[in-house]
Amino acid sequence: DENSQPCDVTSDDVNAYLREISGERFTAKDFRTWAGTVLATIVLQEIGTFDKDAQAKRNVVAAVERVAERLGNTKSVCRKSYIHPEVINAYLEGALLESLLERTEEELAQAAQGLDAEETAVLAFLKRRLAREAAEDAAGKE
Repeated sequence: DENSQPCDVTSDDVNAYLREISGERFTAKDFRTWAGTVLATIVLQEIGTFDKDAQAKRNVVAAVERVAERLGNTKSVCRKSYIHPEVINAYLEGALLESLLERTEEELAQAAQGLDAEETAVLAFLKRRLAREAAEDAAGKE
């Protein structure tokens, strides 16, 4: 506090601080979700390709376990709340690893703005994936 005495810091305090310094409506959960998504992507990339669907599912379980261990949550909570579902979906479809290798000038420029290479790749992947889904949804409504 203002008298240099220790005091409890709640999640509301942390979230208020994040909003104050960023000028955005970020919460601590947003940072945990980003960290979980990036870590899951890195682990799946390290594991690599798969030959059978059963192996792919085991690889996803292994990635979720690593994220859960790192974040200190259960596997169920991590998969549901802290790993973007498109990362897992794309991996199971066999599209994640190839997509991560694609780089554009815009993505490389983002890396120079504070994101590391892994974060840049994940952000670019999610943007492409979500844009593709939006286009497919729009085409389906015509």
